[in-house]
This record gives sequence, structure tokens and C-alpha cells, in this order.
Amino acid sequence: MRGVPKTTNSAVRAWVEEMAALCQPDRVHWCDGSAAEKEALTVDAVAAGVLVKLNQEKLPGCYYHRSKPNDVARVEHCTYICTETEAEAGPTNNWAPPREMKEKLFGMARGGMKGRTMYVIPYLMGPPGSSFAKVGVELTDSLYVVLNMRMMTRMGLVAYEQLGDRTDFNRGLHCMLDVDPDRRYIAHFPRQNLILSVGSAYGGNVLLGKKCLALRIGSYLGRTEGWMAEHMLILGVESPSGERTYVAAAFPSACGKTNFAMLVPPARFKDWKIWTVGDDIAWMRPGSDGRLYAINPEAGYFGVAPGTNSQTNPNAMRTIAQNTIYTNVALTPDLDVWWEGKDGEPPREAIDWQGRPWTPASKEKAAHPNSRFTAPMTNNPVLAPEASDPEGVPISAIIFGGRRASTLPLVFQTFDWVHGVFVGATVGSEMTAAAVGGLGQVRRDPMAMLPFCGYNMGDYFRHWLQMRKRLKYPPRIFHVNWFRKDGDHHFLWPGFGENMRVLKWIVDRCHGRANAIETPLGWVPGPQDIDLEGLEDFTAEKLQKVLNIDIEEWRRELLMQEELFLELYAFLPKELIFQRELLIARL
Repeated sequence: MRGVPKTTNSAVRAWVEEMAALCQPDRVHWCDGSAAEKEALTVDAVAAGVLVKLNQEKLPGCYYHRSKPNDVARVEHCTYICTETEAEAGPTNNWAPPREMKEKLFGMARGGMKGRTMYVIPYLMGPPGSSFAKVGVELTDSLYVVLNMRMMTRMGLVAYEQLGDRTDFNRGLHCMLDVDPDRRYIAHFPRQNLILSVGSAYGGNVLLGKKCLALRIGSYLGRTEGWMAEHMLILGVESPSGERTYVAAAFPSACGKTNFAMLVPPARFKDWKIWTVGDDIAWMRPGSDGRLYAINPEAGYFGVAPGTNSQTNPNAMRTIAQNTIYTNVALTPDLDVWWEGKDGEPPREAIDWQGRPWTPASKEKAAHPNSRFTAPMTNNPVLAPEASDPEGVPISAIIFGGRRASTLPLVFQTFDWVHGVFVGATVGSEMTAAAVGGLGQVRRDPMAMLPFCGYNMGDYFRHWLQMRKRLKYPPRIFHVNWFRKDGDHHFLWPGFGENMRVLKWIVDRCHGRANAIETPLGWVPGPQDIDLEGLEDFTAEKLQKVLNIDIEEWRRELLMQEELFLELYAFLPKELIFQRELLIARL
């Protein structure tokens, strides 16, 4: 074996030997996660043109990366769940037989690292010593992947310490090959705890600890082992008296999940604090006290840059001001970065995300709409002290949400857990004008997990229902919609930090301190139940509009919900069908 192994675990060494023989790299580098290694690999990345060193006075410790134009986002059509039967993967996943897919991808990887270095990345998802935590070993020929995984996970010898002599680690192989879209696959083998990724260098497809292990494989393991892997942020709400309440929330893309996780309370709530436990993923399991406990398995943020600024997310701007890797944003002449929606005026000139000259008069955007930043969570000024607690935090509320211009009120609480699962299963969000189908078309994204569930969605709903039996004190379930509009297409609710007002009602409901009105949808706050003090030009009448429930709109909504339910009908738990009938009866 080339390189010096950093572990005595025979299963890890055998896996690396087998894959090195297959991929035939010139060198094998066993990562240890040390600061010295990071510095050396960063120097290598700059020398190889993988990274550009940014202006260290403006952005200390920050670097720039530009991917190929054909490789800038997750590729759902190239993402597969490889289970023994197609029914196990379900109708909403791409399925392939495990044996055939493994042979195909191993065939593509054969000799795929000639002339390159294979990096062995041991990583830990979750705090060291936690019973929640899982160990992965990713083999890659990308320096970009190594340096990102170092921020996104607890990477290095700490993973081997957690693993010990066990063999139950996630095996991940990533080969860039020639980054050809026609030879691009991200395949998951849940029963083997295996991930194979070829033909891509984009983070969402190649940082195998993130969506691949944390959600697709994680959700399968969670169902098998009696826990939940969810596409959810986790935040803590601290009142002026010091009371802390923890909330998990699932929103589809473009619905403000990271902004909510790092929310800054408005002046009216100056003595309240919001703490970020996680911005993207929650692993949750029942505790010995009958409550649901959650950890954030990640150690960093892989966020979308466009639209991020000091108004939408001031804490994110502070987080990415140092030791951050920027991907596919624009580069200014003084080696600063820029993207659409960033604070200040656009630069007079820049190099766009494709490496071309750009000015404000250019027709195309300077930064790719999916351009990213990768930053360690320790940069976050409001990082919760419990973010590294091995036991996790007790979840009092689960919030679902989507982007809807009408129909859905600002907030409502479900009647019970089963009703909450139905509400989560019917979450929908409106596409933008650029999306297929056009503005206003609602795409269903149950629990914001449709692209990330590693098995049949019908069985996923059933797992949610069964989790209730394991909990003596289940979290209360809510739905929010920050995006309701008036007849002139203006947002009714001010959003951003003002969402604290809704969050406070949710927290108060969890502690039995707030009133609500029973409606066909669930429990809705009355106009007097949301604190509006300090909100200029936002009256109780406006609040009533954003809380309004239109029965005719809801009859249309029920018809729209049928599409996904019909696709899953053969696998759908009867409880959800009953909940739909109950809603029809209430309406």
C-alpha cells in the first residue's frame, strides 16, 4: 500500500487497498485532519489552480474555487438508490439493481486516478463520543473535496477513535474522472452502507458526508435503527429569563432555512437570543425521558451565496468573513468576492463564475445562482454551546414550511402528531419563473425530503407515524408561510428578523402560554396573539389577512395534493388517507 496508514482498523485498510488497486492512483495520502496538513494541502491546491488565494486583508483565510460550467449543482436525474427491489426505493427515487450499478461504476473508476493522488478522508458525522454519531471514510482524488470535508465534518483521527475496531463505517468512493455529465452518477447502496460518486466535482454530489450519508443513507439507517435523519435546521430560543426551547424546522429550497437558523431578533425582542445548532440536517432519536433529542451531524455550512447580505442574514455574513471557501461567485480585481444581492454597489468590473470579464452592463449574472460558501460552524457568532453536545438537544417543536403566495396562513399548529405528519407530507412550495412549469406552480416536497429520502416515501411516512409510539412527550408540530402576498403581489409579512414574533408564539404554545383559535387547518393565533409592537405600518388588520383561511382556495389545494398521493397510493399509510378525509369533512 502506498502512503502510511493512519489507522490499525483492518476493515478500513482493506477497503483502501481494494479501491487503490481499482483506481490505480500514483499516491495515497492518509488524511489526519491536522492544522499542518490543512496548510500543506491548501498550498498544493493553490499551486494546482484548484484554489485562488483571496485578499487576506479583506477575507483572512479565504479562498476561491471555480467549477466547470457543466458541474454546478446536485443532479437528481443522475442520483440513484440501489436497493434489492424497486419497491424498496419507491416511485419517487431513481432505482438501479445494486449488482449492475456497482459493476458499472467500478468499471468507470478502474484506472480513474492514474496520475493523481487518492486522499483517504476519515470523518465523523456528529459530536465525538455521541451515540448518534456515524463514521465514514471517503476516498477521493479532489483536493477541493478534502478541504471542504475538513470544514463540513469532524475530519481526521477523531473518526478512527470513534470507530475503534468496528467495521460499520460508511464506505465512499469519489472519482472526478473527466467531469463529463454523460458519465456522472451518484449511487447509494443502503444495505451495504456504500456510496459511489463519479464524474462530478460539485459539493452536493461529492461531499459524501452531506446529503449522501447524512440523509439518503442516514434515513435508511434511521428507519432500521429507530431514529430519524431529517432535512431540518435546529435552533435554540432563549428568553430573557434564560429559558431555552429547541426547535427543528424543514423548509424546501429558497424558503429561508439558513436565515431562520441564524435569525437576529428585532429591537422589540432585544433581550431574546437565537442560537444556531444546525442549519441543514437533524438526526433525532427518542431519549430516556420520553422526549425527542436532536444533533446536527455536520460541523460547517455549505450555503448559497446569492441573496446573502447583512439584511437577510447578518450572522451568515459574519460567519463567512474568514476561513471560508467561495465557489462560483464573482472575483473582483483586488481579489475580493461578489454576488448578486451582496451588500453595496456592484463592482465596476469583475471576473464572473465562468472566468469571463463582467461589468454591471453584462447580460448574464456575475455569480452562479447556486454559488456557494463553505465555512466552519465555529465561525458562527451565535453558535449554540450545545452544538457539540453528544446527547443532543430536546426538541419541543417541529416546523414545516413552504413558499406560497396564497392559501397557507402565516402559521398554524396541527391538532396532534398524526395530523402533523399529514401536514408535513403535503408540504408544497411554488417554483420560480425560471423553473419548469413557471411561476406559481406548486411542487410537493414532503418534509423537504423528497430528493433526499433513501427509501420508499410511503414507508418514510409510516416511520414518522411509528416514531410517535416511541415518544412520551412528542414535539408539537407547526406550519409557517412567510411568503403570502396581497393582490398587488407584495409580501404581506415583513419576514427576516420579524419572524421572531411567530417563533415566540410557537414557543409559547409549546409551554402552554399562548392562545389560539381552532380552524379546519389547525390552531391559528388570533390577531391579538402575535406581538406586533414596534412593527410600523403593520396593523392587526394586516395580520388577519396573512392568517386568513379561504375555504375555496383550500378545496383547490386538496385537489392539487392528490398528485403525489396518487403516485404513492400503493404504499401510503391509511392514517394519512384518513387525515385527508377529516380535513375534507372540516372544510
